Formats: sequence, C-alpha cells, structure tokens
Amino acid sequence: MSYYLEILSFHIIAVLSWMSVLFYMPRLFVYHQEHKDSKEFTDVIKIQESKIYGVIGFPAKIATILSGATLIYLNPTLLEQDWMLAKLFMLVLLVIYSFSMEYFRKVLKRDACTQTGQFFRAYNEIPTLLAILIVVFVIMKSVPLYFSIFITLFFGFIIYKILTKEVKSEG
Repeated sequence: MSYYLEILSFHIIAVLSWMSVLFYMPRLFVYHQEHKDSKEFTDVIKIQESKIYGVIGFPAKIATILSGATLIYLNPTLLEQDWMLAKLFMLVLLVIYSFSMEYFRKVLKRDACTQTGQFFRAYNEIPTLLAILIVVFVIMKSVPLYFSIFITLFFGFIIYKILTKEVKSEG
C-alpha cells in the first residue's frame, strides 16, 4: 500500500486526460459533419480526430483502466461497496462510448457517416452524464438513487431537446 496514493494520483490524471477526449471528440464530429462539403476543412479535422483519439484518448483509457485495476487489486474491499460497483458499471458504459467514438471516427474518415451534427451534439451529452454520476458516487461513497434518476432524466430531456430542435437552413 506504500504506493497507493501515487497510483491514485496517476489514476486521476489518466481519467482527466481520457475525459477530455470523450468531451472533445464529439465536438469535432459536429464540425466534421456540419462542414463536410469543405474538403480542406474536413481533411484537417480528420487529422485532429485521429491524433486526439490515438495519441491521447486510447492511451489515457488504458492508463485509467490499468491504474484503476491496480487500486482495486491493492484494496479489494472496494468491490464490496455498492458505490464502487455502480462506478465500475459507469466505467463499462464509458468504455463502450469510447469504442463508439472510434467507430464514428473511422466512418467519418471514409466520408460515409450518415449522422448529423445535431446527433453528435446529443451524443456529446453522454460522457457528461456518466462523469457526473461517477464523481457523485465516489465523493458520497454511496449511490444516491433519487439523484441518479433525476440527473439521468434531466440529461435525457436535454438530449431529446437537442435531437428535436429544428435546424435552421442557411441562406
């Protein structure tokens, strides 16, 4: 346990790095789709998407998972706590979300994406919701059911409003 705090510090830094990518990549997807008629612009965005995911996102995700697994290995009693199990469930959802970002990145790279900028604006809300839940679970060392339901419904409403907003045509 002598290195526990150092590993925890590294874990938090890895999480911050990974979350920055999870928050930023969908914004690039919005710009990509909304400017898909400009090849020069999308060529630059494609490079950014590739480098951000490959150089920062994927390594930060692996660092997050490995450092978190090490912390659990060093303190296995964490797995006896409901908040940790809920946090791990949110982590699984973030990993799935991360893989979906890589899927969309590859589809966008091929210029074959049928999703709209509006879709990616809504899609961008998912890591925020999961991050809020994780932080609350970790800080409170519990799973506040009413808060979790409320914040999930609130974000569901936000996503609904984004997806149903009428897009104004230019011109």
